[in-house]
Amino acid sequence: MRSAFAGVKPMVGVLALVTAMLSPGGPSRGQQAATVDISVKGHHFQPAEIRAPANRPVIIRVKNLDAAAMEFESVSLRVEKVVAPGTQGVVNVRPLAPGRYEFFDDFHQETRGTLVVQ
Repeated sequence: MRSAFAGVKPMVGVLALVTAMLSPGGPSRGQQAATVDISVKGHHFQPAEIRAPANRPVIIRVKNLDAAAMEFESVSLRVEKVVAPGTQGVVNVRPLAPGRYEFFDDFHQETRGTLVVQ
């Protein structure tokens, strides 16, 4: 006969790990995200270079002012987001080390920009 508590021991380990991660001072202690706004008009990013602080999550709000859809994409940031014409999309980026991270419109590859993290 199987005990009703047979699977409890592994579950206790999982609960301890989750509790540690959510506790103040743990890995995900709710860092304040930095928000950066950028727009696309005439198949150009405005501004073409955006800045964000290092080691903090970044929210990039992309406003598409063109009459065609665009896809904000970055290999180095590991993100992609399709933004319909006349709308705004939000791209969430993990905390980054200082550096320069290129992004582009995958539908119009000549449309390029850079995120500078300091």
